Amino acid sequence: MNFTVGFKPLLGDAHSMDNLEKQLICPICLEMFSKPVVILPCQHNLCRKCANDVFQASNPLWQSRGSTTVSSGGRFRCPSCRHEVVLDRHGVYGLQRNLLVENIIDIYKQESSRPLHSKAEQHLMCEEHEDEKINIYCLSCEVPTCSLCKVFGAHKDCEVAPLPTIYKRQKSELSDGIAMLVAGNDRVQAVITQMEEVCQTIEDNSRRQKQLLNQRFETLCAVLEERKGELLQALAREQEEKLQRVRGLIRQYGDHLEVSSKLVETAIQSMEEPQMALYLQQAKELINKVGAMSKVELAGRPEPGYESMEQFSVSVEHVAEMLRTIDFQPGAAGDEEDDEVALDGDESNAGLEEERLDGPEGLH
Repeated sequence: MNFTVGFKPLLGDAHSMDNLEKQLICPICLEMFSKPVVILPCQHNLCRKCANDVFQASNPLWQSRGSTTVSSGGRFRCPSCRHEVVLDRHGVYGLQRNLLVENIIDIYKQESSRPLHSKAEQHLMCEEHEDEKINIYCLSCEVPTCSLCKVFGAHKDCEVAPLPTIYKRQKSELSDGIAMLVAGNDRVQAVITQMEEVCQTIEDNSRRQKQLLNQRFETLCAVLEERKGELLQALAREQEEKLQRVRGLIRQYGDHLEVSSKLVETAIQSMEEPQMALYLQQAKELINKVGAMSKVELAGRPEPGYESMEQFSVSVEHVAEMLRTIDFQPGAAGDEEDDEVALDGDESNAGLEEERLDGPEGLH
């Protein structure tokens, strides 16, 4: 495909030339793309050599011994957008070439008779000698200057070097620095990813331990509720037994009182009989009944303190104090903690079972 016709009007405009030139600059070496130009999955372009340099900086263990090429796959991040680029076993050489950009570069070089940045260099003149171009670099002062400044001016006693030499050297240093910085960013990103995974693991482990803690305390509450129910049942049984006995005595005394009252009423009516013979016929029997009734012995009343229920009090101070001492046990593995808590629960249940078997006699 011929791009000359389409780019001639564009290349004829100086401003358009500058814009086109900026689009053809590699973000690593800051030079115009050198063939071959590879296109990344994110659609950004790099010189193959620059892509290889970034890849080797990010994957130092993948470098072939004694060679600048990579023999197998790996990954690195695009210096323009930080998109992760995954390579196959061919490494950088497995990336697709961007023939369109290469053709544009060829057309640009054909239409432009000057090297890259020549326009800027033509306009960069010495401030002290207006007619002199800046063409040397002062190594002592680390600034670009002109030849007259070296011969007659402020840099006559300084050490200088050709501007292109220093230009290439510093471009190379900057390119290496960019590659190292990109590799460093990848390492920082890897650390961030690891710490994010640590945060997620902390949240997961905390959620799991909270569930286990809730389950164990719910088990303790269930044991307490069970034991409380058993003790309440024992108290209710004792209450019912005592009430039945006392109510039985009340009925017995009531029956005796009713019989005795009727006998008294009958005896009084007999004493009111005016006829002596008729009275004497009934008097002997009544006298015997009254005597017998007065000698009847009723069941004994409940002993003093029989109504007390204080024997069903419990002492929970030591249990409460033990519960207050429950705490986390650092350094114990999860499974070991499970076994330990299970054993403690068995021992506690065994103690409660012994107390349950003792019955009311074992209560304080």
